Amino acid sequence: MSVQSRYFRLMDDVNIPGRWHVKSPVDARGREVIPGLLTQGEILRFEEPLVLSLARAGRALDFSLTGLNIAVVSERFLAMCERMGVQHEIQFIPARVESLPEPYFVLNTLRIIRCIDDVRCEEVSFWEPRHGEPERVGHYRNVVGLKVDPGKIGSAQIFRPWGWTVALVVSDHVRLAMEEAGLSGPRFVEV
Repeated sequence: MSVQSRYFRLMDDVNIPGRWHVKSPVDARGREVIPGLLTQGEILRFEEPLVLSLARAGRALDFSLTGLNIAVVSERFLAMCERMGVQHEIQFIPARVESLPEPYFVLNTLRIIRCIDDVRCEEVSFWEPRHGEPERVGHYRNVVGLKVDPGKIGSAQIFRPWGWTVALVVSDHVRLAMEEAGLSGPRFVEV
C-alpha cells in the first residue's frame, strides 16, 4: 500500500499581531495588475518591478496575500524555493513595497492541475446556463472545504487547482520547508 501525499492550502495568517497588509500590485504606470492573470499558469512580462503599497503598515512578512488573493513573498521565500528546486513551478515577479529597501516578489503559479475531489469537498457548485455567463458553464462556481485528489497531482509541489484557482496549494514537503526556514506569514489548511 502506498502512502498518499498530503497537500495544504497556503493561506495568509491574518492574526499575526502588528503585521502589515499589502494592497494589490500596480505596474510602473499605476495600472492595477488584474488578479486573474496570476491564476492562469502562464509566464507574465512586466518592463519594471511591480509596486505594492500598504493598506496597513506593520511587520513585513515572508508570505502574505493581498485583499484580492495575490501572493506577495520575500527573498527568503524565493531562496527556499530555489534550495528545494521548485522555482520552475512558479514565477517570481519583482516588486517593491513602498518605503522598504528589501526586494519582494509577486508569486505567479505556473501549474494548474485538475485535481479537486468533488466527493470529499464539503460543498461544490457549478456555473449553469441560468447564471448568465456561458463561458463559465461547467466550471466551479463555489468550493467549500476544498479537498484534492493526490493521485491526480503527480510531482507538483506548488499549484492551483483547475476551476478554483483562488486556492494556492503546496505539498507537505513545501510546508515543512517553510516551517523549518521560519518563514513568517503562512497558515496551512490541509486539503
